[in-house]
Amino acid sequence: MEEDNINSSIIVDTAKSKDAVWLLKCPLVVSKSWQAAAASADSPQLSKVIVSVDPLNSDESSALKFTMEMGGNDTGNVPKSYSLNMFQDFVPMCVFSETPQGRASMEGKVEHKFDMTPHTRNMEEYRKMCRERTNKSMIKNRQIQVIDNDRGVNMRPMPGMIGLIASSSKDKKKAAPVKGPEVKRTRRDRGELEDIMFKLFERQPNWTLKQLVQETDQPAQFLKEILNELCVYNKRGTNQGTYELKPEYKKSVEDTGAE
Repeated sequence: MEEDNINSSIIVDTAKSKDAVWLLKCPLVVSKSWQAAAASADSPQLSKVIVSVDPLNSDESSALKFTMEMGGNDTGNVPKSYSLNMFQDFVPMCVFSETPQGRASMEGKVEHKFDMTPHTRNMEEYRKMCRERTNKSMIKNRQIQVIDNDRGVNMRPMPGMIGLIASSSKDKKKAAPVKGPEVKRTRRDRGELEDIMFKLFERQPNWTLKQLVQETDQPAQFLKEILNELCVYNKRGTNQGTYELKPEYKKSVEDTGAE
């Protein structure tokens, strides 16, 4: 019996496959600022990149310095200048998009990869913004909800709670508690969590993952993503098994603490 061979093909528009694109990892506040500016017809220019060249430096990669200036006149406390740290060694990548007709389209090949950090001359604005977001995140809005059903139906003990009650007051052995499902932690806003992390590292320079989970009440996997961006992990030495801030962020925290 012969099996039918079903050939399925996906048509990809490769007209822009040779175009060079940049991959930029930017802070959340910058992404939100771009989205707001793109939605406004008054700010057609989101930002501009300034390239500085050192003609006396023979190393091409270190001779180039990239900075970015945010567009728009009113950005609040969002820093306007950023340093772009370029990476040469990364996995080859391409950028794809989906056309309004539902077809896949290649937008280009990633030529440079950058990490975006606030420029030193805007560090004071960045620290002020972090403090304001931290203060807002610490405010808990508590609400009181009135239960319509006053017959106590919603307050009946769950099936798993019956085992917690001893059958007789004379029993010497207490009933073993029934283990419930692990408490699910709700993720905070990424920007708010970063501010809380900076505050914790102001208190002490080294933290274990378990300590940070208890302090922030956040899922461990989500917390690891933030730690990989802000911190370095000590695999050896006296602080083995702990996280500490990267040098560029550690300087900002030290300056804030000195104030």
